[in-house]
Amino acid sequence: MRPLLESDQLQKAIAQFAQTITEKYEGHSLMIVAILDGSLLFMADLIRQLKLPVQIATIHAKSYGQGTIREDLQIGFAHLPELKGKEVLLLDDIYDTGHTLSATHSLIKAKEPASLASVVLLRKHGRQEVEYEPDYHLFDINDEFVVGYGLDYRGDFRNLPYVAIMEPGDVLRQAQLR
Repeated sequence: MRPLLESDQLQKAIAQFAQTITEKYEGHSLMIVAILDGSLLFMADLIRQLKLPVQIATIHAKSYGQGTIREDLQIGFAHLPELKGKEVLLLDDIYDTGHTLSATHSLIKAKEPASLASVVLLRKHGRQEVEYEPDYHLFDINDEFVVGYGLDYRGDFRNLPYVAIMEPGDVLRQAQLR
């Protein structure tokens, strides 16, 4: 695997974004709704940098299909707390086709928050299939398959402290390990 974003680059961008969010929501409590599993590390690092009251909630989103092909998006949000009247920041790891973030945004908006903004760690170019755009993104990347810092390949590599490009040979080696 070829490193794309090193840990220090990720932490610097998150610290800068945390400053932006702290200033934007000064005087308010912020509800962060993270889309799991991929955004877990991003959320943990971000909330530690925020200088305002923060509540957190999580949503599970899963696409069922072969490999990386989205066939049926399912979003589990039954355990979300009351969002009506709250300042909400929806957080995801990567903006790829846009289906997950767009659908999740619509579901949360229906819960009538005072405000709703979205942020993704990575915005991948060349794969978007919806009109919805995240309000914030920390990094733009090319259309390459990436793992690490919460992103996975069949459940593996989420624990890498950096983001790496998974090359075809890496996929073959991983398949042989299974």
